[in-house]
Amino acid sequence: MTDPIQITRLPSGLTVATERMDRVETVSFGAYVGTGTRDEEASENGVSHFLEHMAFKGTTSRSAVRIAEEIENVGGHINAYTAREQTAYYVKLLKEDLALGADIIGDILTHSVLEPDELERERGVILQEIGQANDTPDDIIFDHFQETAFPNQPMGRPTLGPEALIRTMPRETLTAYMQRHYTAPNMVVTAVGNLEHQRVVELVERHFADLPTHTSPRHVAAHYAGGELRVERDLDQAHLVMGFPSVGYGDPDYYPTILLSTLLGGGMSSRLFQEVREKRGLVYSIYSFTAPFVDSGLFGIYAGTGEDEARTLVPVVLDELAKVRREIDTAELSRARAQLKSSLLMSLESTGARCEQVARQLQLFGRVIPTHETVAKIDAVTVDDIRATATRVFTAAPTLACIGPVANVPPLSSIISELAA
Repeated sequence: MTDPIQITRLPSGLTVATERMDRVETVSFGAYVGTGTRDEEASENGVSHFLEHMAFKGTTSRSAVRIAEEIENVGGHINAYTAREQTAYYVKLLKEDLALGADIIGDILTHSVLEPDELERERGVILQEIGQANDTPDDIIFDHFQETAFPNQPMGRPTLGPEALIRTMPRETLTAYMQRHYTAPNMVVTAVGNLEHQRVVELVERHFADLPTHTSPRHVAAHYAGGELRVERDLDQAHLVMGFPSVGYGDPDYYPTILLSTLLGGGMSSRLFQEVREKRGLVYSIYSFTAPFVDSGLFGIYAGTGEDEARTLVPVVLDELAKVRREIDTAELSRARAQLKSSLLMSLESTGARCEQVARQLQLFGRVIPTHETVAKIDAVTVDDIRATATRVFTAAPTLACIGPVANVPPLSSIISELAA
């Protein structure tokens, strides 16, 4: 049986990967650039996101309107996103329109003109986006948390960039950054769906031929510091994120950490949801999360709570962190394992999610990890592994970020003392 995943590395250094799914009538096609916020200098913070916006604003052969119309004329969807270590540009179309998708994505990545009038219009759009984020406390709190955990370094800077820099960022900053990082060796092009691999390779060779071929700079190493940030604002709720340094993608504790997050705060049956919301009524929303990176990671807990409840909330959460280091039953682990595996297997049914997953695995590990290998690693995690990981994570230096009526949120010093008890 032919492997549905095929990979070709072009002489330019560009990697092309496809996965054939015969039973679908669509194709997802994306270009995944191995650069993001953590690759920016302080003076250009926000440039990755700015470039993502500008990609759809016209090329040497297409106007912004034409890009949108060509995709929507065939019922397709086009989009992009910026993360800390990656910027992605992708389309989803009917299988017969794959060539159009490859043409447009290749065009915007090799022939964008960054026309000055369009740049000024999009600058205004991004400033509106920054304003919207600042007006959304349960959104902006994560930027505050990241900056406090990784202060004065690229890993801690906001993806959108600061308003002052975006207002004055010149076109030359965008073009220089694109030339430096949007290179063939720093990019993976993937396509998933009802397709032929060689046809995809031919399309990529044609439409991505003008990519620079030099090697891009490596990520700046991240150095976790931790600390405390409080922003007093007139809000109905106090929004807080408490977290710890955690593991990167290649760490042996990667899967134990994800399972720990799942059973601690990953769903309605999780410990935090049951204890903090269902039993005590202290919050509307509470959950834990992991944020792995190439060389490091974060483990965090978000909660939104009332001003009076904030005083009680943190000690209750800290008590749950202590309990999970001491006792986990097999039923909990089985439930967390089932949640994680079902999420993984359900994502494989989406051509878009699979497209992104293939690209990310190639960028991180140089290979696509078979599903059965991932499932085996999840199944191999034991109760002792989870407890050991909880001890590793929750005995590290914490980070606390909070916004709103925060006077009753206990100080970081008391949190550190409680964790050490």
